[in-house]
Amino acid sequence: MYGDFEAQRHWMEITIHLPIGQWYWYDLGWWGLDYPPLTAYHSWVCGKIGSLVSTEWFALDSSRGYESYNQRVFMRATVAVSDYLVYVPAVVIFTKWHSRAAGTDRYDRSIALATLLALPGLIVVDYGHFQYNSVMLGLAILAFASFLADRLLWGSLFFVMSLCFKQMALYYAPAVFAYLLGLCVSFGSRGGEDGESRGGGGNGGFSITLPAPLKVRIDLQTLLLLGVTVVSTFAVMVAPFAVFPGAEHGAAQQLAQMVHRVFPFARGLWEDKVANFWCATNVVFKYRELLGQTALQRISLGMTLLAILPPCGLLFLRPKKNLLPWGVAGCAWGFFLFSFQVHEKSVLLPMVAMTLVVAGGLDRDLLSWIGWANNVAMFSMWPLLRREGLGLQYTVLTALWSWLLSLHELPSSMFAKILHVGFYAGAIALHVAEITVTDGIVQRFPDIWVVGNVLLCFVAFGSIYGWVLYRMADEAGLVDDLLAVLGRASEEGEKERLKKVE
Repeated sequence: MYGDFEAQRHWMEITIHLPIGQWYWYDLGWWGLDYPPLTAYHSWVCGKIGSLVSTEWFALDSSRGYESYNQRVFMRATVAVSDYLVYVPAVVIFTKWHSRAAGTDRYDRSIALATLLALPGLIVVDYGHFQYNSVMLGLAILAFASFLADRLLWGSLFFVMSLCFKQMALYYAPAVFAYLLGLCVSFGSRGGEDGESRGGGGNGGFSITLPAPLKVRIDLQTLLLLGVTVVSTFAVMVAPFAVFPGAEHGAAQQLAQMVHRVFPFARGLWEDKVANFWCATNVVFKYRELLGQTALQRISLGMTLLAILPPCGLLFLRPKKNLLPWGVAGCAWGFFLFSFQVHEKSVLLPMVAMTLVVAGGLDRDLLSWIGWANNVAMFSMWPLLRREGLGLQYTVLTALWSWLLSLHELPSSMFAKILHVGFYAGAIALHVAEITVTDGIVQRFPDIWVVGNVLLCFVAFGSIYGWVLYRMADEAGLVDDLLAVLGRASEEGEKERLKKVE
């Protein structure tokens, strides 16, 4: 009956009227709070301000389902203010540091900044669905910028805050952990990341070196400081719920309820129709009928770990600053494609992380793939946007984005050209068919357009994930190393052949 607007409004309602110990317990059948504590605190601030304008908007219980023009304006204003307070400064800071490290000129840096600020998917979801994803993403981007500036402790603090705002930031967590651990652990003669600064405590901090044959050096000071920062930040975020649990629930029960609400595994493998592996292949294999909930959770966990292993492993072994955005993007794509309990809007995480790489330089192929990935993400959310009456916004934002990045210019690879053009042709065909095909077919196959959208976007997302891994390997020098090995092997083979001929 009601959507995201009512959910956000209701959270403001309960946080300003109820004691903190009841926030995760109150009438869970009506849009119960299911985000981490920082979202709850944010809702409290917005609700307090809104109630000064009109107490009717957030009256306890009696305001359920209430909606007015002025209230919608206020809710969108809270999105805009949150955007400008967190996301915009984060993008500016990240672009500055990443561009400086990559030696990007002022013009390219300006284009990269405009690209990140004009992301169509983020705009249409946050402003159209009254979400605050920009806060979670902005805090994560601040963390990445801090890492690039060798402020590891600040980066850890910002990243924990991102996790405490929306649990979807877990899509980035393994890559961040691998990068930080890689900075604290050196193998063999690797004393740093190719001359780049290491660790919050620096190379002068307390460390140990394991004896041969391991030759592993561990920066214990930095590792300990990072651990203390992470644990203490989490503790500060959840402390009010433990200190003021209420008369009905103890501190342990309160924290357990919070975890239960934040990670609702009972909802199933995915929500609605999302363009990931499980939903796309469910057309053939009915997983929910073939396997139980526990089995699906274990299988999805295994496949997710396999998908994130390459980017995380590379970040751990080669923790270079230029690889951080690629590793985070690859990890997020692995989560989106294979993890348990995925929503259409979750595509924002890999999409934003992938777009961050434009701050490191603007080559033609890079822009083509980044722009295409964002357009695929927008199209994948079309069924959701259509239900909310956001067709005009979807069309205009996609067109403006494509114009900004000059997406009429295709990548140099013939395979990539076929892939991109094929997707656009398929997307246009689905849109046209959705308008022109008779109601009889739709009544017989009510999900035909949604399934078509899922299948088309899954193929595209899988290709994008593969491209991200390739570009990351190329940035790390692995592609050149592989070509050199193959070249030497070819030369040796040719020498052997000539010897046999002689």
